[in-house]
Amino acid sequence: MLKKLQNKVAFGGFMLLCICLCSCDSNGVFDEYKTIPNVWNKNDIVNFKVQAPDSTNAYNLFVNVRNTKEYKYSNLFLIVEMSFPHGKTIKDTLEYKMANADGKLLGVGLTGIKENKLWYKEGVVFNESGEYSLKIQHAMRKNGSVNGIVDLEGVTDIGFRIEKPNQD
Repeated sequence: MLKKLQNKVAFGGFMLLCICLCSCDSNGVFDEYKTIPNVWNKNDIVNFKVQAPDSTNAYNLFVNVRNTKEYKYSNLFLIVEMSFPHGKTIKDTLEYKMANADGKLLGVGLTGIKENKLWYKEGVVFNESGEYSLKIQHAMRKNGSVNGIVDLEGVTDIGFRIEKPNQD
């Protein structure tokens, strides 16, 4: 009887800790993921729509990537396009390191899924009110190959995150 009570208390403490850790994200302003079904085709563009946060503050922007061991590459090339409410568009080609030299995938995660929080832009002020649009597509190709990789395996989710900068 005492053992059952100890197990329940330990489990309850563990759950409370998990809830606290998940809810302590006071810097997050926007955080959304889109699931990639099976493979990520080079023509499949992941879209995010976000209302402009407070225009008096600067924010940091991130692309979040969840991947499995099926991801075969040491880097990831993305084309990220941000459209502003009044028509301005910024398009960037970005490269991120996804694995160490020994092939071990980077990112956090205890299971077979690794999560990578990748810098997109720092100190962005949303000075136009309205809806901003972000489009993300992969631009992977094998070394020495002119043609890109059509179906990218191992990416399970793509996310976009806006954070208030740390006030340290």
